[in-house]
Amino acid sequence: MKLPSRQVHLDFHTSEFIPGIGKDFDKNQFQEALRIGNVNSITIFAKCHHSWCYYPTKVGMPHPNLKRPDLLGEMIEACHEIGVAAPIYITVGWSANDAENHPEWCATNPDGSYIVTGGAKAEGQSEKNPDPKARRPIASWKWLYPLDDYLEHILALTDEICSSYPLDGIFYDITNGPVSYSASAITRMRARGYDPKQEADILNFNEWVWKNFMSSCRSVIEKRQPAARVFFNGTTVMHSKSPLARNTQAGMHESNTHHELEDLPTTWGGYDKFPIRSKFFHNTGKRLLAQSGKFHTMWGEFGGFKHPDAIRFEAASMIAFGAACSMGDQLHPNGVMDMGTYRSIGYAFEYVEQIEEYGLGGKPVSNLGLYLTQSESDDEGTSRMLLETHNDFIVVDPEADWSKLDTIVLSGAANLDEGQARKLTDFVEQGGGLLVQGKSALDSREKEFLFDVGADYLGEANYEEDYLVIGDQLRGDIVASPIINYEAALRVNAHKDSEILAALKEPYFNRTYEKYCSHQNTPNRLEDAPHPGAIRKNRVVFLPHRMGKLYFERGARVHRDIFTNALELVYKDPIVSIDLPSAGRISFLKQTEFSRYVLHALYGPPMMRGRCQIVEDFPALRDIAVEIRVPETTAKAQLVPQNIEIDFRETDSGSIEFFIPEIAAHQAIALAYQ
Repeated sequence: MKLPSRQVHLDFHTSEFIPGIGKDFDKNQFQEALRIGNVNSITIFAKCHHSWCYYPTKVGMPHPNLKRPDLLGEMIEACHEIGVAAPIYITVGWSANDAENHPEWCATNPDGSYIVTGGAKAEGQSEKNPDPKARRPIASWKWLYPLDDYLEHILALTDEICSSYPLDGIFYDITNGPVSYSASAITRMRARGYDPKQEADILNFNEWVWKNFMSSCRSVIEKRQPAARVFFNGTTVMHSKSPLARNTQAGMHESNTHHELEDLPTTWGGYDKFPIRSKFFHNTGKRLLAQSGKFHTMWGEFGGFKHPDAIRFEAASMIAFGAACSMGDQLHPNGVMDMGTYRSIGYAFEYVEQIEEYGLGGKPVSNLGLYLTQSESDDEGTSRMLLETHNDFIVVDPEADWSKLDTIVLSGAANLDEGQARKLTDFVEQGGGLLVQGKSALDSREKEFLFDVGADYLGEANYEEDYLVIGDQLRGDIVASPIINYEAALRVNAHKDSEILAALKEPYFNRTYEKYCSHQNTPNRLEDAPHPGAIRKNRVVFLPHRMGKLYFERGARVHRDIFTNALELVYKDPIVSIDLPSAGRISFLKQTEFSRYVLHALYGPPMMRGRCQIVEDFPALRDIAVEIRVPETTAKAQLVPQNIEIDFRETDSGSIEFFIPEIAAHQAIALAYQ
């Protein structure tokens, strides 16, 4: 499915306490904003989080203060008149007035209380009777559960929209939500043979509820308007702090016609959350639409603005990782588009229009694979170390052919089954390299290793922290002194034919009220621990620490250096070699239909300001040396978007070398091959 490349996601969550809704909407002003914004698609609203509809509905509730009875229809007509797509927004999990009018539709906790996101409990208020004058927390909504009458309501609303308007697509928001223990949910759970006292059954039932909702919506749409694109927001979250939410994500994204990756880097995990997600969802074979916002913070912010340079950088990053662009905005209740917003978006999308054909449809290419273990800290921490050292990678698909991979990195948590372990063993036997961290080779019970890492598992650490002393093979520029690890390593017994790469020293004792030393941690014992800190057996390097988790939580460069030095012991021939500062990012894509590779290089160092991570400074990098190793014969190297050819030379080993004259925020180099 081909996606529009320059989209706006237009929020319109509008209270009944505000008058004159849509009164100043003007088709010409709306169209002018889209032209200024260089927009070719805009998601517009049928039903918002306040439960109000913005069209003459017989199923839902029109906004009581709506001054243009069919604001939705007017916007669709305005969009289509100038060739802009207009997918339609419907809220599902959060719908405030529905929750008040139909408490039986709400998701509840086992004690009968409502499940609330950012809700009254956050302010110490009673959920049932909050102080009406107390400040309401941001993003505070009761969850609704798509069962029985509420499911029928959403399906009827979907059918009404599909029957009333030409449909480019539907965006269902707030899906794949938490388990409900309401009376109706428990009744349905039992009726389907699930035991509400068994956690596995609860998770399986919740997965069925949301999958049933999604497939039911798809059936209604396909009957009425089969060409429409459909996306269920909440299905493309890789990790969640909630075990229930994390366990219900398996297969949820299969109902999407495409994937929208919602990332607001200012407040939702920073600028390195998107690259790993894009690489993961490329494996599904569906097109990607990346989503950020024009806001300084997050959704629902009126009057908040990113600088146009930041929007341009984010948009270029989306294209660089092979995704189309979507920028979030929020319409004022009066219906007038903010022209300052669309000038900023237009500045970014003008650049996107110049580079988009060199990213869209491209697939990540690397001979280094990252095997995810479904632990956010391990996966994202390892990803960050690879991104910062410009070791471009793909996310390993466990079911795919690994024959083109040279090395696989396992991120650190225990998540393998025996079949996956056998495939990793076969990979090594066929000459592949492995860098194994922490618990990632352990079985699900965390009792033994599932494949040979050059050691036998003895057990968890004796102490909370420990110290590494790096050996010569692993050291590089790392200090020879004991290095603190804020989470201790697994205890293992190295095989006789394994090489010890680092020793461990344990502390004298854990820090407690009974025993403690100094401000933070207890110093190391002078003698080495009986278990090692890093080992190598042929092309397998095992780090008993969860280096990705350590880096995600503490960010010490020394741990990244240890990880990188360990990787270099097994990974010798990367496809792309480039020397950039750690804030630089690269993405290497293959566009088979155009017979070319494209190297994207980005440089925009992020900074923390208050609660937000921002990008502001884009110093130019010059004369960057690059080496590329691909099997095809390169015919031409060209700067994008400048369309200037650059010189390259073939080396004796078959690679090509060239210099990037300048990287100012973003630069792409297209390599056409024969």
